[in-house]
Amino acid sequence: MLYYISGPVAVLEPGLAVIDCSGVGYGCRVTAYTAAQLKLDKPAKLYITESIREDAYELFGFISKEEQRCYEMLTSVNGVGPKAAMAILSAGPQNFTLAVMTGDEKLLTAAQGVGKKLAQRIILELKDKIGGSNTELDFSGPALSVPVQSGSNAALANAALQELGYSAAEIAAALKGVDPNASTEEMVRYALRAMVMKG
Repeated sequence: MLYYISGPVAVLEPGLAVIDCSGVGYGCRVTAYTAAQLKLDKPAKLYITESIREDAYELFGFISKEEQRCYEMLTSVNGVGPKAAMAILSAGPQNFTLAVMTGDEKLLTAAQGVGKKLAQRIILELKDKIGGSNTELDFSGPALSVPVQSGSNAALANAALQELGYSAAEIAAALKGVDPNASTEEMVRYALRAMVMKG
């Protein structure tokens, strides 16, 4: 089983990255999100999900564990194949998580091969997986300026951000000053902007 592949990027084409590992080129299917963060001849590390079928053996490479986890959640949904999952994640794992948490079908149907019914199924099946832990989240660290209640927009925003791999302290800092009456989507966007500016 391949866990990750690391080495210089030998080939970079739409949907494909070849990583040179000690003279062996591993061809990986990649999302536009991952491809945008790779540079030809520069070192890269991709987390790998293998797909073994009777007629094909493919490697799917992801720039982060969060993106890989989102891919594996997506392909667990009946009717979502690797191609559709990669198309959805080309907008980035943050946007996918946000779409599911806020029930935004339009963001999902923007991906090639994803119709309205499939988008609804993805939201229905994955909303609890992504946001279902909001009653057990660890809110230690700096105090939130938004009172967090189970099921509240702030709790859902926290769940979405934790799903993306941010710590409770990072989330608390990023949400400082957010409008407590804002929607979940607005809170997540606010926090992501704050983290990007800080980084």
